[in-house]
Amino acid sequence: MKAPIVVVALIVSMIAGHAAPAASKEWTTVRIATEGAYPPFNFVDAQGQPQGFEIDIARALCERMRVTCTFTTDDWDQLIPGLRQDRYDAVMASLEINEERRQRIAFSRPYYRTPAAFMTRKAAPVADLSPAGMKGRKIGAMAGTVYAAYLEDLYKAGTEIRLYASLDEASLDLALERIDTVLGDKIALFEWLKRGKEADCCVFQADAHPSVSHFGEGYGVGLRKDDTDLRQLFNRAIDEIIADGTYQRIRSGYWPFPLR
Repeated sequence: MKAPIVVVALIVSMIAGHAAPAASKEWTTVRIATEGAYPPFNFVDAQGQPQGFEIDIARALCERMRVTCTFTTDDWDQLIPGLRQDRYDAVMASLEINEERRQRIAFSRPYYRTPAAFMTRKAAPVADLSPAGMKGRKIGAMAGTVYAAYLEDLYKAGTEIRLYASLDEASLDLALERIDTVLGDKIALFEWLKRGKEADCCVFQADAHPSVSHFGEGYGVGLRKDDTDLRQLFNRAIDEIIADGTYQRIRSGYWPFPLR
């Protein structure tokens, strides 16, 4: 008995579908959204155009991907919905890579990480910032942050941990010799060090040992989960601008230390 024509056609269609998957999209234009309210990472200039570290990185990535990129700004809480609703193709707005967001979108590999740094007084450097070397000393950090959790997990035994309402308060206590070092976001500490007066006292001593479980994976390009080809383009472009020095050149225009 012959199979009905409809069934045969369905079987042929299924076989063809397995044999010849749909071709990847040929990306020629990529629409990139940012918040435009987080200087110097992203902001809007006097002409209403997005600028900043992330926009400079985005332009370099678009050049490597050989695509034309357009930029738009959107409210922070609309960035992921807008991406999922196809209002744009990528988000570069200091989106931290985490499991909650991975349930909704995909990410490129990280294009920057914020180092965790120890700051000490110039007149009283701390030679050994390890948990063993810090025994008997006082460390300050902002309460409720990953830096406080890092200290509580690794430095609690034998070290006095002092937690503050703000990083500025911890830094001021360091300047006043009430504590021996501060652990915090290196970019935020860098801004404090540029203010002069009390900040003249202090200097970066060392970065904390990297810990993904405490400090996270970093910040990546937000993408739709189905756009695996675009994700591959971004990943390859990130590798290329790091390898040829473009990334370092852009970053050095904003901060004098690595963000990798």
